[in-house]
Amino acid sequence: MRYLILSDLHGSLDAKNTIEELINKYEFEKIILLGDILYHGPRNDLPNLYKPKELIKFLNSLKDKIIAIKGNCDAEVDEMVLEFKLHNNLDLILNSKTCHLEHGHHLDLYKGTKDIIMYGHTHILKLEKINDIIYFNPGSITLPKENNPKSYAIMDNNKITIYDINHNIIKEIKII
Repeated sequence: MRYLILSDLHGSLDAKNTIEELINKYEFEKIILLGDILYHGPRNDLPNLYKPKELIKFLNSLKDKIIAIKGNCDAEVDEMVLEFKLHNNLDLILNSKTCHLEHGHHLDLYKGTKDIIMYGHTHILKLEKINDIIYFNPGSITLPKENNPKSYAIMDNNKITIYDINHNIIKEIKII
């Protein structure tokens, strides 16, 4: 199965355009959003093409494909306009691997063990194996930090790949 994984869209139509391009190119079982979907937050500059109402309409059209995590910038009003659930965190199985999904602003409180820990929040991409656990942050498709490129990830049957928005591979790891 193939999953598109993104974080920290922050209401930008740039994110929508990239997602649209990818779903026209690939078939995805699900689209995983790791939080901070609509609001840009008080610590961030206004994103390019900041149009959360248009992003809402687009994402709601994909509601049956979306698994979403609530970020620290996501509010109750966001849950009222989005037609899919925002989970505080979620444990599930993807491609036979146990996965823990959360936004990441409380990652230090997580004490469980899974094969893969997926999170966003930092806007800094990460893909590394530590003590047999893959720690994975796709970075931000809208507002990357610390000189990271705008990025997204695809989890396929046996690997996770992080790409920049020009679809160049940045990092890849086997998950066999």
